[in-house]
Amino acid sequence: MNVYLDSLGCRLNQSEVETMACQFAAAGHIVAGDPSQADVCIINTCAVTASAERKSRRRVQALSQANPQAHIAAVGCYATLNPAQCAALPGVVWVIPNAEKEQTTKIVTPPPLRSPAPPPLHSPAPPLSRTRAFIKVQDGCDNHCTYCVTRLLRGPSRSRPVSDVVAQVQALVETGCQEAVLTGANLCSYGRDLGLPDGLRALIVALLARTDLPRLRLSSLEPWGLDESFFDLWENARLCRQLHLPLQSGCDETLRRMGRRTTTTEFARLVGTARAAIPGLAVTSDLIVGFPGEDEDAFRASYDFAVAIEFARLHVFSYSRRPGTAAARLPGRVDRAERQARARVMRELSAEQALRFRQRFVGREMTVLWEHRRPDGLWPGLTGNYLRVVTRAEDYLHNRLTNTRLLALQNGHLVGEVMEA
Repeated sequence: MNVYLDSLGCRLNQSEVETMACQFAAAGHIVAGDPSQADVCIINTCAVTASAERKSRRRVQALSQANPQAHIAAVGCYATLNPAQCAALPGVVWVIPNAEKEQTTKIVTPPPLRSPAPPPLHSPAPPLSRTRAFIKVQDGCDNHCTYCVTRLLRGPSRSRPVSDVVAQVQALVETGCQEAVLTGANLCSYGRDLGLPDGLRALIVALLARTDLPRLRLSSLEPWGLDESFFDLWENARLCRQLHLPLQSGCDETLRRMGRRTTTTEFARLVGTARAAIPGLAVTSDLIVGFPGEDEDAFRASYDFAVAIEFARLHVFSYSRRPGTAAARLPGRVDRAERQARARVMRELSAEQALRFRQRFVGREMTVLWEHRRPDGLWPGLTGNYLRVVTRAEDYLHNRLTNTRLLALQNGHLVGEVMEA
């Protein structure tokens, strides 16, 4: 059976799709690179915003148009939130909610073709054609952010054992993996359900000590519950110098209504501590504009705080009312045009800050992990602090780490010269 897999939304979704690809391959199926060649198409959907729902629907429709004969499985958050809508989409045969997601391989495989011994849920096989492996170490969330539907769709926090994660990562290293990204719905809560009070730190220490992984990156970390000693881990150069700390608003009153467990003062202190401990650190974040009750003064406070922090990059979202969340019942809704206008202003600030951050590194020598050569002949790659670099080289650079001098900033990307081949 030929299977095509696709994903929308977060890195956790991407990690889950990579795991499915490994499971199908281990069961003897072919993972297709084109939906037109597939018997079954699987889409891991997203519902974090109304826009994400629309994109999920359109992606399913596009898969059906590309291959009208294919059987489609709509999996994940949108399938959990609106199963009837998913079932009505063209080509959809299976609607698989998050609670059943780990059984996707079994659900879509005809009984005569099933492997007598099902592959493990977290196969160590490498992700196809990628230079980074996304490792799901945790799922679910116990926070109560008033705007967030994810905790409703993914359930309570639960973690994989440290030994399982270590084994998976080391197996990936042995197949040539250069970088692993730890992902979860709430990564900072890792290990609490396992009785590990400082679980994330313990996991990182174990991975650095018990694997030969060249680079380890963390995905989003909620900006509370991290003490100063956590940043001492970056004394190990294998830990990528990037922290994504979702702020959501730079206004304390808005943070309170959002149910966020931090204040702007605490956030600024955390960022300052991290930057002092980790030279060259990229601090990125998420911001929501137009949250219920956010008037012009609150938006200006949020904007001014973002200016003061000077992020390396911002992911800006216009507030999206999500069914079943506490925020959906809050008064003071901001109209759509105003939300969009505020998002444009904040994205302009993000672009300015990202440019300034990149400019700081022109002339430096940094390690770059190279991806696939583009049709124009350029090789794109990423530094440990998530700077996008391009270079022109005759050597085959895919999935290689090289010391690279950053020569100039052109068209939004840093241009590099490989110092070793």
